[in-house]
Amino acid sequence: MSELAELSGCTVRTLHHYDELGLVRARRGANGYRHYGSAEVDRLQQVLLYREAEMPLSDIKRLLDDPSFDARTALVGHLRELRARRGRLDGLIASVEKTLANMEGRAGMKDEERFEAFKRGLVEENERRFGAEARERWGSEAVDASNAKVRGMTEGQYERAQALEQEMKDALAAALRTGDPAGAEARRVADLHRQWLCCFWQDGAYSKVAHRGLAETYVADERFKAYYDDVAPGAAEFLRDAICAYCA
Repeated sequence: MSELAELSGCTVRTLHHYDELGLVRARRGANGYRHYGSAEVDRLQQVLLYREAEMPLSDIKRLLDDPSFDARTALVGHLRELRARRGRLDGLIASVEKTLANMEGRAGMKDEERFEAFKRGLVEENERRFGAEARERWGSEAVDASNAKVRGMTEGQYERAQALEQEMKDALAAALRTGDPAGAEARRVADLHRQWLCCFWQDGAYSKVAHRGLAETYVADERFKAYYDDVAPGAAEFLRDAICAYCA
């Protein structure tokens, strides 16, 4: 086990934890020691790759235990995600280099260049985390149009989207304290949320039905739930109820 820990960069404690969860089960020798064969090493690699994609351990186990799981297809997906992440990092590095050159008087920098890497990174991160699901649910045309809208944002539009996000979160925290998802403060939260969505959705794509449908995922999907519950415990469910009332 210590050899695998050294090879993989995992701690022995982590390998024990994965064994207990049934994620990567060790084989037991006659002396009771844990041993790992090539199949277990391959599975550990898959676990670590999915962990890099921030997938919960319970979801990784369900995926790897699925009889239809295709390791090659999974690796192709991992490679695509890693290339996208590399592209984002390259963009951020280039942006920092240009900023430093501008500060030191070695080269000028246009305002739009300052935000290009952030916009590209936002698109790539959303594609990595939610792209496949969004395309399945809304269609590739809608997702591609949304991505194009983000990439085409001006500095002012980008800053407005960021400001709306924070204003919505602040209003959500205040409305949550009222305990009334159908009250005036909750309606303001839902409207701010609508405005924020429209910064990213394809023009004309907003509808109350789509807004309600998205709101349901804020409770059903742990990733979204964690994002909103970070504002305050129970915020995701409150926002869902507020949007449903707003869109009734």
